[in-house]
Amino acid sequence: MAGAVSTQTSNGGGPLAGSPPDLTFAVEGVEAERFAVAPTLLFKLAIGRSGGGPVRSVVLNTQIRVAATRRSYAPGEQERLLELFGQTKDWARSLRSFPWVNAMLQVPAFTDSTTVELPVACTYDFEVSSAQYFHALEHGEVPLELLFSGTIFYAEPGGQLQIAHVPWEKEAEYRLPIAVWREMMDRHFPGSAWLRLQRESFDRLHAFKAGGGHATWESALDALLSGAGAQLRDASERGASA
Repeated sequence: MAGAVSTQTSNGGGPLAGSPPDLTFAVEGVEAERFAVAPTLLFKLAIGRSGGGPVRSVVLNTQIRVAATRRSYAPGEQERLLELFGQTKDWARSLRSFPWVNAMLQVPAFTDSTTVELPVACTYDFEVSSAQYFHALEHGEVPLELLFSGTIFYAEPGGQLQIAHVPWEKEAEYRLPIAVWREMMDRHFPGSAWLRLQRESFDRLHAFKAGGGHATWESALDALLSGAGAQLRDASERGASA
């Protein structure tokens, strides 16, 4: 098997015979995988080839980033994004794109073009920036950037197998409807959200729940929040009368 090869061009600017395929990428749609054990989105990825020999396979790496600066935000969304991006007066500096996920896919053989499903596992863990961001959105779309890399296995005119790398500048953009993400999460976590706690904090909450005779976790948390709210009101009233 030959080593990695570099792209060659003819005098006319087109690929020479035996040169690596030039691949193009575009996202044509997305849907939630209905029977997945965990929340998973399936991106419909169209891949085209120009030049080079037929593609035997591609080991494709995809980094997906949330281009947060490419949409506007309603007042309620701005409030829920406070923890992620800070006060809106600082958004000119703090609002930024951030990485969502890295996904890998083995693309099967094709000649001129193919369409594959790129599975992307999603989390509802609010310690993760993407979950906070998606949950904060009321409507509209999530602007995404998909950055591709990986290895192309292709055949030369004589049939010899060759290897080339997907150039780093290969990318695509897509706007994910937030309704698709929300419907997927509602299917896996109907009417609920997922919160991860340190074990020590969980043990304290469990002791409070048991000691207070609370039948559910919601009841225990409501009691804690009600007590904290009363303390805040008392402190505010004392400050106002001082």
